Amino acid sequence: MSVVHILDYDVGNLLSVQRAFEARGASVTLCTTPEETQGADRLVLPGVGAFGDGMKELQARGFDKALRDYVARGRPLLGICLGMQMLLESSSEFGEHPGLGIIPGKVLPIPDAGNNGELHKIPHIGWNKIYSKGEDRNPAWKRSVLTGTPSNASVYFVHSYMVVPDRPENNLAICDYDGISICAAVKKDNVYGTQFHPEKSGEIGLEVINQFLHL
Repeated sequence: MSVVHILDYDVGNLLSVQRAFEARGASVTLCTTPEETQGADRLVLPGVGAFGDGMKELQARGFDKALRDYVARGRPLLGICLGMQMLLESSSEFGEHPGLGIIPGKVLPIPDAGNNGELHKIPHIGWNKIYSKGEDRNPAWKRSVLTGTPSNASVYFVHSYMVVPDRPENNLAICDYDGISICAAVKKDNVYGTQFHPEKSGEIGLEVINQFLHL
């Protein structure tokens, strides 16, 4: 049985994430202290809400340093939604806030209008298709948590801000929102992130979780 540790820092939909991992046969441990992360084989950073609030809670509990140390040891980490955004260097959500700095880049607001100039709904919420970045399927896609996920698969999003990685190779997948290209997943070495919620994305999301458990 795969064992996964999920950070519990009072910012996130822990129960639904936990149930999704258990549905794929994982034994789940909730981490409430930095020390509990040290022996983890696989670590999940969930999150909903504002970037600054999330980072404040991570820092108050010492999870920021623990996460950087964990990643430096080469172990798999998965950030979900806000958890993915906090992997970046900074965010402009309600002011400027530093992130974990694990993946180079920033978090910016989703433009309030599509490429046609018409206003669209913010937050970007609901089901949308994800694609490989570029005409050909990103080779990294086949060696990641998206292994087994077809391009054009529909997954569930809820977010007002978007990740903008500095390096194209860290942008694992994109989605299109009225002509605006939004980063839907990131990868850097042993670190992964999904802007969409795999725990709310049906069988496609469960397969993403399954691949993380079998890295």
